[in-house]
Amino acid sequence: MSVHSEIITGVCRGDDRSLAHALSAVEDGAAGADELVDALAIVGRALPVLGITGAPGVGKSTLLNRIVSGLRADGKRVAVLAVDPSSPVTGGALLGDRIRLHDHAGDSGVFIRSLSARGHLGGLVQSTEDLLTVLRAAPFDVIVLETVGVGQSEIEVMRYADPVVVVTAPGLGDSVQAAKAGILEIASLVVVNKSDLDGAERAAADLERADLEVPIVLTCATTGAGIDELMTLLRARI
Repeated sequence: MSVHSEIITGVCRGDDRSLAHALSAVEDGAAGADELVDALAIVGRALPVLGITGAPGVGKSTLLNRIVSGLRADGKRVAVLAVDPSSPVTGGALLGDRIRLHDHAGDSGVFIRSLSARGHLGGLVQSTEDLLTVLRAAPFDVIVLETVGVGQSEIEVMRYADPVVVVTAPGLGDSVQAAKAGILEIASLVVVNKSDLDGAERAAADLERADLEVPIVLTCATTGAGIDELMTLLRARI
């Protein structure tokens, strides 16, 4: 059996080591990576991809931890691709797995891979499509795609994910102006996180008046406030 055949077999049966090898080969553009992706595409399945995006500092990773907890409570096996800022020295991910999903350490039903943006614009990585192909061949029920902290024009996540959760927070400026163009236009729903801070309800009201025609949810990911409402909305879409 070839090395690729072993990796393909391992990915399909849910072996994390094989999956990590396959993702590394794709991310690094290793020899034979294209053939590996083509082979996995044949056995892959259609899976829902949930996108989570928003500006830096809005609490995306803490919210992600809550969402994964909700998905696991539903019995779903979850794969997470999380894009981090690049280290200017090594080119690797600055944050990495160690600060995410702290509630799921040792949970065999959760797989997380941190990716370095490596200077790629749009909030994702250049190999996103191929990485998703690899994950679709593994026995997951849902894929979560978290972008690096993005600005108003970085909306690449909409190409791969549906629904897309756009996370914002109080104190980020004029919410109505932000709603008129850019990242909020791709939202399937908008989360105003950090609802314990002054200005949260005002920010949500401003977004409601902007007529985005998507649900607006107030949450506090650190305390869990609003998470049940958010999960109800997500369950209807994935």
